[in-house]
Amino acid sequence: MTEQNYTYCSSWKNPKTIIMLVGIVLLAGIIVVSILRDRIVQQNLWQINVVGQGKVTYLAEVAKISLGVQIDKASKAEDALKQLNDKMQAIIKALEASGVKAEDIQTQNYFLNPQYDFVNNVSRPAGYTANQSISIKVNGIDKNPEIIAKLIAVATKAGANQVSGVTFEPADLNSLKQEARLKAITDARSKAQEVSGSLSVRLDKVVGWWENVITSPDVPNTNYSYGVGMGGNGMGGGSASPVVPSGTREIILEVTLNYQIK
Repeated sequence: MTEQNYTYCSSWKNPKTIIMLVGIVLLAGIIVVSILRDRIVQQNLWQINVVGQGKVTYLAEVAKISLGVQIDKASKAEDALKQLNDKMQAIIKALEASGVKAEDIQTQNYFLNPQYDFVNNVSRPAGYTANQSISIKVNGIDKNPEIIAKLIAVATKAGANQVSGVTFEPADLNSLKQEARLKAITDARSKAQEVSGSLSVRLDKVVGWWENVITSPDVPNTNYSYGVGMGGNGMGGGSASPVVPSGTREIILEVTLNYQIK
């Protein structure tokens, strides 16, 4: 029994055995660390995101006016359509006489519906309602800003009794958006340098980027509406003249750059 114990204990004092055990422990440690690193330190943790903003101010050069005619309580459907068509023809003729090209006038909607009145909780036919609205594209408003008010007045005098809105746009939207985009990228790169310096890391290549449009005329967020009287000539007989300033506008874009870090 004593001999066996002595033999067993002496084997631990063998240098080869000790080296082998140390090697096994080190190898096991390396494997464990590698597994934990792969699970905990993912590739996307070696990246940073920075957001830059680009802003371009412009003066609108194009306006789109939405206006139309509504006929209420015509006795017959054909009467409603005849009144509507007569007034729209007069409006289009007046607009073209004021310099608007035929291709710049487009129909937005056109409908005819029966109309009902409720008397003592009973629905009774009250005639027909017809409606047509058109969009008028007006170029060069930066050089002739009064043209919008003039055309609205001309249309209402000719019979328009609805003006639903005016929108303003630049002549070359894509160029302005590209200018804002490049400014946003420059801003993001500048911020990335500041962030990397604060974190004491070095930036590698850009591995992704995203764009977010904050303000742009192709994003429906700028609409100016004007209520118009329902009288025969609109605007209470056409005596009032609208005031529609276009002013300066902005295109604002945000760009997010995703950098890999070293």
